[in-house]
Amino acid sequence: MNLYVYHIKECDPKKCTGLKLKRLNLAKLVYNIKQIPKEVIILYPFCEKFISKKDRGIVESFGLGVVDCSWNKISPRRIRSPIRRLPFLLAANPINYSIPYKLSSLEAFTAALYITGFYEQALLLISKVKWGRTFISLNEEALLRYSSAETHEEIAKIDEEYRRLYGLTT
Repeated sequence: MNLYVYHIKECDPKKCTGLKLKRLNLAKLVYNIKQIPKEVIILYPFCEKFISKKDRGIVESFGLGVVDCSWNKISPRRIRSPIRRLPFLLAANPINYSIPYKLSSLEAFTAALYITGFYEQALLLISKVKWGRTFISLNEEALLRYSSAETHEEIAKIDEEYRRLYGLTT
């Protein structure tokens, strides 16, 4: 599985899971978005379409990318397609514990792999951190529901249910 981390150099290198994945030879680190093959799905929170089971073939053939930057500084950037976003999930990382949507790069990869049906790869990745099992247990029901959904639209409906449950709807 090809995993790419587009690193914007905004986070603390000691806490950066994108850099950790690079150190473990589990992901390729790039500093220019153009270094990621154009077919790779990039996980990016500023888009409409959710990752879903329908994306499995692309993920399997080309891989996944994440935009690794500080959540305190994140702002919309122009990112080329294909892009997808993750649905409602709770962070388990020590910096953003139980905050919706504030996932580390490692959590984002794990969630996307799980949702697209690559369960073993997802569990292998998340096992690289002490709090990995917590991420799975915090989000177990949601991950099962998202991975069972057939379309992006079904994922959106489930996401909306969780947003309502947590009082995040406008």
